[in-house]
Amino acid sequence: MSNIDWAVLIFTLFAVVAYGVFIGRGQKNNASYLKADNKMPWYIVLLGIMATQASAITFLSAPGQAYTDGMRFVQYYFGLPLAMIVICITFIPIFQKLNVYTAYEYLENRFDKKTRVLTSLLFLFSRGLSTGISIYAPSIILSSVLNWNIYLTNILTGGILLIYTYVGGAKAIAHTQKLQFLIILGTMAFAGYLLIQHMPDGIGFKDALYLAGKSGKLNVITTEFDWKDKYNIWSGLIGGFFLALSYFGTDQSQVGRYITAKDNTNAKMGLLLNGLVKIPMQFAILLIGALLFAFFSLKPAPIYFNERSYKFLKEKSPQQAADFEKEHNVLEQQFTRQSRTILAEKDKQSPLLGVAIADFKATQSKVKDLHTRVEEAINQSNYNAEKTDTNYIFLYFVKNTLPVGMVGLLFAVIFLASWGSISAALNSLAACSLKDVHLIFGTKAVDDETELKYSRLHTLGWGIFSIAVAMFATQMGSLIEAVNVLGSLFYGPILGIFLVAFYFKKIDGPLVFIAAILAEIVVVAVYEFDIVSFLWLNVIGAAAVIGFSLLGLLFHKPKAVVSQ
Repeated sequence: MSNIDWAVLIFTLFAVVAYGVFIGRGQKNNASYLKADNKMPWYIVLLGIMATQASAITFLSAPGQAYTDGMRFVQYYFGLPLAMIVICITFIPIFQKLNVYTAYEYLENRFDKKTRVLTSLLFLFSRGLSTGISIYAPSIILSSVLNWNIYLTNILTGGILLIYTYVGGAKAIAHTQKLQFLIILGTMAFAGYLLIQHMPDGIGFKDALYLAGKSGKLNVITTEFDWKDKYNIWSGLIGGFFLALSYFGTDQSQVGRYITAKDNTNAKMGLLLNGLVKIPMQFAILLIGALLFAFFSLKPAPIYFNERSYKFLKEKSPQQAADFEKEHNVLEQQFTRQSRTILAEKDKQSPLLGVAIADFKATQSKVKDLHTRVEEAINQSNYNAEKTDTNYIFLYFVKNTLPVGMVGLLFAVIFLASWGSISAALNSLAACSLKDVHLIFGTKAVDDETELKYSRLHTLGWGIFSIAVAMFATQMGSLIEAVNVLGSLFYGPILGIFLVAFYFKKIDGPLVFIAAILAEIVVVAVYEFDIVSFLWLNVIGAAAVIGFSLLGLLFHKPKAVVSQ
């Protein structure tokens, strides 16, 4: 990067950290540190919810996901709006009424202490791991730009955001997320504009869309039902609904955003608006990936977007790399020529168009096959290599195409997006481990000052844990997919516990506790044997908790359950 890019990057990050420390100063108790004194208006709740979900993984990995697999990933969000409605009707009024610090406090009131602790532990494990992956995403940038060791950049990335998260708590997080997300949206929109502007002369937005469509990258709706297909309209509407219901309704990293709201109305407005704007936003980000495919079909693409991993292959197997490059150069020339023929003939109704499209698709298949062989060779030559280059596709475009200053700003955006989600996750992890585990098993009561000190120590502890997890994230492939798979392993049983709590008043704590453990075993078994795609795990987990709980009624007579 140029000196100007470095100046833009450092200034942006420093300004956000300084703003977070300033706005979060003067914390005196946990009501302020963990819940921002319940003073947040709906628009900050909205931006906080979106910033927590839209991490660096969204902006770094999603364009690469669309580049490799098309835009069908957007179907993952189709169940989101309906889930927001259910949460607003059922979840928010209960959480607001009980004035909880964590979502799992309600479960002790409804069931018992061990069910609260079990559910919180499931959350802590899944969210702690996924937060580590979120730290790894921006670390890729530092590692790639500076050619630094990825383990060092993990420590830097996680350590910097800990400053304002540790000092300012929920208030600092909420206000920095507002600033971060506004910068992110504006910059990503400008990046999309620059992508079109950097198309070859004479190639416009409609031409790029046409090429993306002919390559199969605009496959937004996939209607064919297949249990093992990760992204189709059925898994998105049903599996995505259950995943969104669990994530926004029972995951403390999201619950922690809207329980800081002034009242029910502000909390509901933030959630409902999130359900409305999330799909268009994700569509736009994926569209950048589809347009990137059109861009690299008209301009030479690298043989492998992770340049460092490919360099390792060249050093270890120079002849194999030379053979790959020779084949790649021939295919790239064919691909570019066929792309231009398609665009030249598309308005002429010429019989040459059909031939050009067929040749284009055949070459596309050969390019994909070559990429697979290169990837396999890299992974065989270097056990520690990242499994795919999906996360480097958008990064490659940014580094090699965008103007001075814009590169630094876009890199800052990926950091800011990461910090928004990670800081919220650390705050929620600290709230749960303190309130649902530490204080429950503590032997003596503590005053406000001591509890605030414990909250900060828990925040620091989870920050260190997440950085440690980031050290192992190189083996997880597409990060956006890895995070969602990880969540789906735990979200179903967690959601099932809450659904039983809300809608099955005859079921008590001992029943749901055993049912949740059995359901988690079922989910892990289904995943290990690859029976269905990961989105369905959310449905299976929730249904299993309900099913096992109802089955348990045949053998166990519950005590009277107090309604909440």
